[in-house]
Amino acid sequence: MGLLGPHQQLALVFGVSGSIVSFLVFLAPVQTFYKIYKKKTAEGYQSIPYMVALSSAMLLLYYGRLKSNVNLIVCTSSFGCAVEVIYLVLYIVYAPKRDKVFTVKGIILFNLGGYCLIMVVTNLLTQRSKRVIAMGWICAVYSVAVYASPLSIMRHVIRTKSVEYMPFPPSFFLTLCATMWFFYGLLIQDFFVALPNVLGFLLGITQMIIYVKYKNANKGVEITEQMQKEDMESSVGDIKPSFADHEQIKKITIVIAEKKVESDEIKA
Repeated sequence: MGLLGPHQQLALVFGVSGSIVSFLVFLAPVQTFYKIYKKKTAEGYQSIPYMVALSSAMLLLYYGRLKSNVNLIVCTSSFGCAVEVIYLVLYIVYAPKRDKVFTVKGIILFNLGGYCLIMVVTNLLTQRSKRVIAMGWICAVYSVAVYASPLSIMRHVIRTKSVEYMPFPPSFFLTLCATMWFFYGLLIQDFFVALPNVLGFLLGITQMIIYVKYKNANKGVEITEQMQKEDMESSVGDIKPSFADHEQIKKITIVIAEKKVESDEIKA
């Protein structure tokens, strides 16, 4: 590291930090998939963010191999590909039939088909420099798609006022990751890396704000339901003494009936 200038050292620091945080981002959904495993169902969860993340990692891996001196991107993308494949396999195992079919079709068409098409198109650009630029733009677009993919989940949170399907750790690490990679891309003058992370930072902040706003919304509903339940139980408790009165009335009715029978017998 002593052979590197201050500028390169700073870029390396942000690059290594970005890789570490990226690992945490990739591992953040472990909590979600543990819940899926415990419930034995992925109903309510979506596979789109994981398909988009896998596609982005695959393309960044290809971009890193085309461009020199970006081994950190290659390493991080390789790890991301492996983790996202595991997530998608688990999702397919536990998803309802309709979501299972949708996910399999998406992987075939979007991840495999789209990747192969991009590989063919970029390889038609015989000059390596043109391929790097083309892949840079494609990776930038996919990076934006990765950051934008939770928008549907955010809409679901706002509509249902429940953060069950949008845990806080992925949003936090996403924001931190975007910050690190922005400075890394800026320092190595790779704007295909830097610019998409501006949007990533803004969306990550938005997700955290939404989480903070709605995290206690369901607690209020649960407290209200509990209070209603207690009121009902209290009302039932207040009614219980009337059962004793009912028994007393029943005894009086029997006595009156017996006296009536005796009166009828005397008349007869």
